[in-house]
Amino acid sequence: MRILIQVVLATVLALAAISGAKAQDADLRDLINGLAVGGYSETEEQIAALAATGDPAVVPVLEALAEGDVYARKSDRMVFIAEKVGSTYTLTDPLTGETVDEVASGAIDKIKVNNRLRRAIRTALGALTLMSPDAGTRRAAAEAIFQSGDPDAIELIDAAIEQEQNPSIAKLMREARAAAVLNSDLSDEEKVAAIEVIKTRSGRDSLSLLIPLTEVEGPVGAAATAAVSAIEGELAMWDAAQNVWYGLSLGSVLLLAAIGLAITFGVMGVINMAHGEMVMIGAYTTFVVQEIIRSNAPWLFDSSLFIAIPLAFLVAGAVGVAIERGVIRFLYGRPLETLLATWGISLILQQAVRTIFGPTNQQVGTPSWMSGSFEIGLLQITYNRLAIIVFALIVFFLLMAFLKRTPFGLQMRAVTQNRQMASAMGIRTPWVDAMTFGLGSGIAGMAGVALSQIDNVSPNLGQSYIIDSFMVVVFGGVGNLWGTLVGAFTLGIANKFLEPYAGAVLGKILVLVFIILFIQKRPRGLFALRGRAIEA
Repeated sequence: MRILIQVVLATVLALAAISGAKAQDADLRDLINGLAVGGYSETEEQIAALAATGDPAVVPVLEALAEGDVYARKSDRMVFIAEKVGSTYTLTDPLTGETVDEVASGAIDKIKVNNRLRRAIRTALGALTLMSPDAGTRRAAAEAIFQSGDPDAIELIDAAIEQEQNPSIAKLMREARAAAVLNSDLSDEEKVAAIEVIKTRSGRDSLSLLIPLTEVEGPVGAAATAAVSAIEGELAMWDAAQNVWYGLSLGSVLLLAAIGLAITFGVMGVINMAHGEMVMIGAYTTFVVQEIIRSNAPWLFDSSLFIAIPLAFLVAGAVGVAIERGVIRFLYGRPLETLLATWGISLILQQAVRTIFGPTNQQVGTPSWMSGSFEIGLLQITYNRLAIIVFALIVFFLLMAFLKRTPFGLQMRAVTQNRQMASAMGIRTPWVDAMTFGLGSGIAGMAGVALSQIDNVSPNLGQSYIIDSFMVVVFGGVGNLWGTLVGAFTLGIANKFLEPYAGAVLGKILVLVFIILFIQKRPRGLFALRGRAIEA
């Protein structure tokens, strides 16, 4: 008996729920059909009524109305979403999404919308999605209302704020309400309070919202003026932080490109004009690796850079050893001749790449883990730039440990400080020369892997960084890796702070002039190092 009673109660409740749902659908259907009654003003009232229901089921019909895809059937004035298929229209129920009928164009009337109605629809959609169970949808709705600043949405926002459990979304809703209040006819006290809310949001969108209010007389104008001044000061600080970030990003690129040059030029005294082509070889190695992966193992694409890094080191290092053994070893002690010889080699390498891969840019993809960005306050940080900074620092410290902790590093430093004594102690100086040149070239190849993610991979890739690399090495101190690190980040930050005022080209010229003047005072750079080039 007890079980029977429970079954009966459950059945009654289910039937009541079904009946209530049907009644609700009938009410929504009446409101939707009301879109076909009257002119623009009546349609706007129906849009507001649909939004007031708070039912997400009306979102599709409002979206279709904004796109001009809502029609009324002439026979019964029922409203449908219609899609033209050939010479007929397919009618879809706006609530269920089911196909209802196929009719000729003469059997339906299009419900026309103008710009005022489109604004009303945007506001209505924003209000409807404020109650969505999806946090991302509510966040987007709050942002949409903030941008539109529609005062008609204030009551809906207030209701949404009361129900919102997520603190960050609730903050966005309060900011959206403040934007709507500023466009309403509420009291000055309400508007001053709204200005304080907008002030805490900061950002350029807040600034554009408040600047027109600075011309208003009374407490609203005074509050807006104070808020604008505070926001501009905060934006100036964030702009400076953004320039520092861009400078660190550029500095990491310069560090990768210059760290190998610091070995070949700083330690060996060789002016290697083909160093940029070692960077290019590393970038093209990345391209070849990705092409092979795309063709044979596409599931490995996200690991392509980890495969390309050691291969680029080996390929560029092998080319570097070949150049040293074939040309450079005959020109030690004659820096101008090494400059001319390596310049010729750079032209040969560029033409060889053009012959093999063509003169146009090659596509190098970005792994998914390096795509996208995140924000810290108003500072936007991209994952690929962050990865390059981390990679540059890892390469730097690994190289420092290698030179300090390995027998080869000890031999290289011995040859740097006193070549004749090192040779007398049994160190094979020609072998050290070849391996040192190969090491510097290999690191340049690794730089090419990183640069392939932020620059065009073309035969001219290395030429964009060779002059900057020499400036970094000379400024930091010839042969000193710590000087290369400091010099790269210093010049990178200086470039990014000068560019907004002087432009990219003039900014580099000013940096070059600064380095020339600096070298006049400190010929050995920031960190002087005793080495073969200095002894000569």
